Amino acid sequence: MVQTASAMLPLGSEAPDFSLPDVTTDKRMSLQDFADKSGLLIMVICNHCPFVVHVREELARIGRDYQGKDLAVVAVSANDAVHYPDDAPDKLAAMAKSQGFVFPFLYDEAQTLVKDLQAACTPDFFLFDRSRRLVYRGRLDAARPGNDVPVTGEDLRDALDALLDGRPQAETQLPSIGCNIKWKS
Repeated sequence: MVQTASAMLPLGSEAPDFSLPDVTTDKRMSLQDFADKSGLLIMVICNHCPFVVHVREELARIGRDYQGKDLAVVAVSANDAVHYPDDAPDKLAAMAKSQGFVFPFLYDEAQTLVKDLQAACTPDFFLFDRSRRLVYRGRLDAARPGNDVPVTGEDLRDALDALLDGRPQAETQLPSIGCNIKWKS
């Protein structure tokens, strides 16, 4: 299993604009759809990566735990579905349903948003504040397939809580580790 680390987009970077379809509703969603929230979490995930499979139940829990708070949560997948058919929109929709995701799950077929985020792996996490400036990027927690560390979402949850509570973010932010994004040739 090849491990790729987050590229760690610079803090303070502006959230890129996007207009992408939600695989569960076929509705197009844009950055503007989340303008009324104090924070926006973009999770770059996919269906087949063992690192995502390892944490997907926690991603669903985060969605439920923060639902109704002043935070928008959205997942996006951008893997080349031609060469990785498990990451095609219909398979992503099935994943969202089976996991009970309560957040939009977008498909970035052109891979524009993930390139703008400088996403490098799945999973990769990007948290933006009310002004849509990046305040956290990096890992969910220290759990990895096979390392026997429990999946808690500790790092990401700390970042989400700090944002919602108006506290400063942790000075040390560690990169996520996962499968590389499956770029189109």
